[in-house]
Amino acid sequence: MKTSERATYPGLRLIPFRGLRYVPERVGSLASVTSPPYDVVVRPDGLHHLESLDPHNIVRLILPQGGSARDRNRQAAETLLRWLAEGVLATDPEPVFYVYEQRSGDLLQRGVIGALALSPAAEGIVLPHEDVMADVVEDRADLMRATGAHLEPLLLSYAGDGGSAGAAAVIEDVVERGPLLTTTTEDGVTHRLWAVADPAEQERMAEDLAGRQALIADGHHRWATYLRLQRERSGRPGPWDSGLVLLVDTVRYPLRVRAIHRLLHRFPVTEALAALEGRFRVRTLGGPLPRALDALAEAALLGNAFLLAGDGAFHLVDRPDEGLLDHSVPAGRPAAWRALDATVLHSALLDEVWRIPDAPEHISYIHDTAAAVGQAERQGGTAVLMHPVSEDVVRDLARQGVTMPRKSTSFGPKPATGLVLRSLGTEPGRASG
Repeated sequence: MKTSERATYPGLRLIPFRGLRYVPERVGSLASVTSPPYDVVVRPDGLHHLESLDPHNIVRLILPQGGSARDRNRQAAETLLRWLAEGVLATDPEPVFYVYEQRSGDLLQRGVIGALALSPAAEGIVLPHEDVMADVVEDRADLMRATGAHLEPLLLSYAGDGGSAGAAAVIEDVVERGPLLTTTTEDGVTHRLWAVADPAEQERMAEDLAGRQALIADGHHRWATYLRLQRERSGRPGPWDSGLVLLVDTVRYPLRVRAIHRLLHRFPVTEALAALEGRFRVRTLGGPLPRALDALAEAALLGNAFLLAGDGAFHLVDRPDEGLLDHSVPAGRPAAWRALDATVLHSALLDEVWRIPDAPEHISYIHDTAAAVGQAERQGGTAVLMHPVSEDVVRDLARQGVTMPRKSTSFGPKPATGLVLRSLGTEPGRASG
């Protein structure tokens, strides 16, 4: 990012904090208590698997189980209180930044975890690129109020100068020291964490980030929740004015962008295909799944394309009728937004052709391709597989203040949940409103 660009907005204000972390001696292993972010866990199979790994797995806090939302949140608060009392979780002695590394094969990502001062999108400091669902924000807000904690960091990206000064230099120095923790999760990713406690190093990192702009790569609903809870406490400055984030310089460590797929419940593939006649071109493909995804990628180079699955075959859907797009896709938006697969899916297919409401009882959002296909086949529903959009398109739209349809992208690698939590200074179950 050029200096002239950095001067046009106030910039990121990252604050050290006392992390809440698992005490290794009190759990089976650090890997066994971690989880993917709450919205990536495949339920119920993935949830049950994580619960079985260790009785203290973080999924019991981020996805508590119960008969009602109130019961679930009360259970999460009680669980957190019990783990604190038993010494399963403990607060670090001093406020620090945490350098976080993920490594697997040719994948290497490093960033810094801290408490980021909140700012609305209009200020141009933290840019969202997706819409959010009100019911999900309400669910996360209830959980944060109940636990009085930020349980998992958001993933934010920023563009550094490409040099070896500032935050980049501190990170590269820190990783030469002994880490606070090292663990390798089931997916083969090795995670390492260091504390940056030296005030001079903290200042160098903070000064480098000041004046920069960040894109929300993963965690739009949690960021919206941070802002909502801050508004509820308007006029009462405190820990709710900042949120737990992982900041990654994508000039040094480019993120990977994947698609998020849709699972249409109680909507069989035969019905989905019948409604497409005359509106899209449909071709039935043989397997296996990787070959069908290759065909999807090839078709996506030429325009909007989707892959339907759930009946044991794969159906490539492309070449939408221009009249349908003109009629169904909202005007008055940038051409890049109107051409997005997610825009066409929601405006033309879900709203106009299939008439399926975007509600949890009708649609699930699934990150894993094979899981989406498997669930569709078991349920007799339809999996709509998407091709990922490029990061450049995402960032350009975000800088224009244009949000994409919700769940349009999946940036990664995502931070493992459970390595660092942040207490908001209120006793679980008694967070004030």
